[in-house]
Amino acid sequence: MPTETFEFQVEARQLLQLMIHSVYSNKDVFLRELVSNASDALDKLRLAALRDDTLDADVSDLHIELEIDKDARTLTVRDNGIGMSYDEVGRLIGTIANSGTAEFLRELREAQDTAGAEGLIGQFGVGFYSGFMVADEVTLLTRHAGERQGTRWTSRGEGTYTLETVDDAPQGTSVTLHLKPADPDNQLHDYTSVWKLKEIVKRYSDFITWPIRLVGETKDDGEAAEPETLNSMKALWARSRDEVSEEEYHELYKHIGHDWRAPLETIQLQAEGTFEYQALLFLPSHAPHDLFQQNYRHGLQLYVKRVFIMEDCEALLPSYLRFVKGVVDAQDLSLNVSREILQQDRHIRMMQRRLTKKVLASVKSMMTDDAERYATFWREFGAVLKEGLVTDADNRDALLAVTSFASTREDDGTVTLAQYVERMPDGQDDIYYITGESRESIDSSPHMEAFRERGIEVLLLTDPVDEVWVDAVGEYEGKRLRSIAKGEIDLDAREDDRSEEDREAQAEAYAGLLGWMRERLEEDVKEVRLSTRLTVSPACLVADANALTPALENMYRAMGQEVPRAKRILELNPGHALVKGLNEAYGEREDRSELTDTAELLYSLAVLAEGGRPKDPARFVRLMADRLERTL
Repeated sequence: MPTETFEFQVEARQLLQLMIHSVYSNKDVFLRELVSNASDALDKLRLAALRDDTLDADVSDLHIELEIDKDARTLTVRDNGIGMSYDEVGRLIGTIANSGTAEFLRELREAQDTAGAEGLIGQFGVGFYSGFMVADEVTLLTRHAGERQGTRWTSRGEGTYTLETVDDAPQGTSVTLHLKPADPDNQLHDYTSVWKLKEIVKRYSDFITWPIRLVGETKDDGEAAEPETLNSMKALWARSRDEVSEEEYHELYKHIGHDWRAPLETIQLQAEGTFEYQALLFLPSHAPHDLFQQNYRHGLQLYVKRVFIMEDCEALLPSYLRFVKGVVDAQDLSLNVSREILQQDRHIRMMQRRLTKKVLASVKSMMTDDAERYATFWREFGAVLKEGLVTDADNRDALLAVTSFASTREDDGTVTLAQYVERMPDGQDDIYYITGESRESIDSSPHMEAFRERGIEVLLLTDPVDEVWVDAVGEYEGKRLRSIAKGEIDLDAREDDRSEEDREAQAEAYAGLLGWMRERLEEDVKEVRLSTRLTVSPACLVADANALTPALENMYRAMGQEVPRAKRILELNPGHALVKGLNEAYGEREDRSELTDTAELLYSLAVLAEGGRPKDPARFVRLMADRLERTL
């Protein structure tokens, strides 16, 4: 096949220009990324060979090579791993849409500091392109294991690249960088320097489990020096904690987590006995952008006796801990294990239970000992952790112990359920909460008025999962979790100094209006009644105690589940001038046609107050404009 020239996609050209024009101050990270890619290729070949005895591939000496040529000013990063086919090169290297390029560019523009920008390379899987930070031209030569022909990809990063087939390409992938002149003022070092390469490998890639060998070095007499292995290849998870520095742990996390930030917490676990395994887990300090996407990849890598088996092993932790990164190395599993087998393996289920408890215990310790770090963790991962309250009944108590919530008593911080119960006043039997899209919207909800006036604490729940877990949990330490937007809540029982006769007289005085409004609004409401929860607003909408909230109805519909639209209850504030005036007009007039419009407006105002929209906005505007006109 002849050499063909292709154009980069628009976003790829934008990315290349950012790389070439030195957006990143620490250009050393290019080698970290290329070595990381090479390590992944070796892992994939080892796994493929274990699962396919017929694979025509040499796995006798899997390694990574760094080859320097001072005269030609080139640096080649070579591996004898899985390699790529011609089509894979065109799909994965020629274009980078699969790497989330648009999201990468957006995050790059929003990066607050240079260090943050540098780390985005690995996070979005575009590490190959970091080579253009230090090279005028990049040549990639690759052959997929088991295939006869290889592929050469070449580009100067100026908008085009070439592809051609090669007959004599070795197994694996080599990336040759035609280096730019050294420019120390712009942090562009001489990457043909042996000491510089050793420094970078030691800092970023010492823990890589494959040997990284330096070749191409010459002795003083001009003879070629023996290849030198630059990394220790020590599995950090197999070493005791006092033998490993925090920096080494952090570099391992950055390697497996594709994250430039240090982890929030490092968790080490070693299980001995009938089933032995080691685990090194990390709690990230920042939630990834795709955490709630359906195809989010779980963060744990599975090894068996130091042999890489699986990159994103979802069987090792429940879904609500999918953000945890790390490595689990088992001693007694089969090397030829599949995802389906893992789902059924009792040893894996035992490991999952132990790892889950260890992670939750670490979060609990963080909550107790370091409030600031816990606040960071909860801000980033609280919403996903609360999924476990619905799906993991066995660990529900442990999860409730580490959950916290915004509250009307806390302007910036959060409160635990234990703290809420501890400061409940005598006579309060329920834990009150309200759900909504944001703190601002529910803070100003009409449902809050009576609670705010009486100083009763209310939990403010703003995550979509909050609509579900409160029903699944039901109560805490014998105290019922109760929505202030559902059912009847009589806060006046202890404070109302009116006589029973006065209350009955008020109910009788409004009985006619309530019945008439129910008839007029029967398409939208199931009942109209007087409210004890309103002190300022004229009306609000309330769901039955066991009914779905509108937000939950919408959530089910978004998941493709049809649920019937539930009518709600319209509550009126008998102390509001508008409601008083409407009741008086109802009693005085025989022609109540105009009052029908007023009743409809009152219902629409209740819908708007909770963040909804009238079912006929144009009609609502006409009615409101007509009423305003009459006031002039």
